Amino acid sequence: MFQKLEAVESRYEELNKKIADPEIIANPSEWTEYMKEHAEIEEVALKYKEYKKAQQDLKEAEEMMKDPEMKELAEEEVRTNREKLPKLEEELKILLIPKDPDDNKNIICEIRGGAGGEEAALFAGTLFRMYSMYAERKHWKLEILNENETGLGGYKEISFMVTGKGAYSRLKFESGVHRVQRVPETEASGRIHTSTATVAVLPVVEDVQININPADIKLEVFRASGAGGQHVNKTSSAVRLIHIPTGIIAECQTERSQTQNREYAMKLLQSRLYEKEKQERDSKLANERKSQVGSGDRSEKIRTYNYPQGRITDHRIGFSIYQMEDFLNGNLDEMIDNLTAADRAEKLQGANED
Repeated sequence: MFQKLEAVESRYEELNKKIADPEIIANPSEWTEYMKEHAEIEEVALKYKEYKKAQQDLKEAEEMMKDPEMKELAEEEVRTNREKLPKLEEELKILLIPKDPDDNKNIICEIRGGAGGEEAALFAGTLFRMYSMYAERKHWKLEILNENETGLGGYKEISFMVTGKGAYSRLKFESGVHRVQRVPETEASGRIHTSTATVAVLPVVEDVQININPADIKLEVFRASGAGGQHVNKTSSAVRLIHIPTGIIAECQTERSQTQNREYAMKLLQSRLYEKEKQERDSKLANERKSQVGSGDRSEKIRTYNYPQGRITDHRIGFSIYQMEDFLNGNLDEMIDNLTAADRAEKLQGANED
């Protein structure tokens, strides 16, 4: 670990010189690349400097203890730095865990009603509202790409894009099956029903990250359905893209312009193909540990929303929250922070075993 930290510190010092070099500053693209790398390793480099300073302070304090007049003062310094070093070492281990390259990306989220008929569609609507309110809390932009509403205000399916810093890092653990236990409004006897909805969170990718041959895409246009006024239903503005080699389909019908719908559908198709490639790549790595938290398996039941008990339980980490209304109003950070910490701890354990 320390050999790697020495290399990071050395590179950080080298980059400090490069980003201050007038010749490099005169070349904006080169300077931007160096600044990007500098920002990526700065936290590790500064933390390592702090660690080395604590080591040096400890060494000096131990020397001071040999002087009877300085012993009392030195003892406090020794104790402080001996406590500090293990904490700093643990922080360094965490900082050296490889970051998910998709963490800063925007996302496309797809929610589908699962088992439970109309109640499942209503639950899908509840989840959409929850994520919408979370995005609002984070000052992120949310755009609906495709929706299939039911008569009672639920969704058979809804796709939307969330644009904002770190959106994927905060929402990536939401992928999977969400289960709800509650008394439906349509249930006269007061019997509790169990229904499900499936959530998929995909990173929005750039054209350079996923190469799609235009000849592999079949374009279909059709009239949009649902809310949107007369114009929506009278023109063939809705777009469906079919990726012929994989059979993956992406639709968008929320915009009045066919061009805009096609652009959004292409983003959705790229994200789905990127996710497919990513999963295939990970599965081929023989020594890859399947993360309990971050597997993203859409068939995995990840969370239960128990209305009678006012409890939300995430089954991957065994963590429960008892503020149902607050949670459904978009206060998700406590749950997300615990999922992130569990994922980090698992990766740290894996790194220690290596």
